[in-house]
Amino acid sequence: MVNLKEMSKDQLQAWVVDLLAEMFELEKSELSADSNLYADLDIDSIDAVDLAVKLKQLTGQRLQPEVFKTIRTIGDVVEALAGKTEQVA
Repeated sequence: MVNLKEMSKDQLQAWVVDLLAEMFELEKSELSADSNLYADLDIDSIDAVDLAVKLKQLTGQRLQPEVFKTIRTIGDVVEALAGKTEQVA
């Protein structure tokens, strides 16, 4: 299980980029914090649910539906996960 509390935001972003690249067969070099999951990466709502499930499996932390609905970019994913560490700490 990934311990979010021990990761800086840069490490967290690199981890999220690696995860997205692996899950959706994306080129890591083309992914940045500003990459829009839907418009740029062609991730659909089913893929987004898969991502939420995978994040819960890997971190043990569940993103609340209201938070998940606001996620649009890779940076948003990182911020949401960073927020989970602040809630736990």
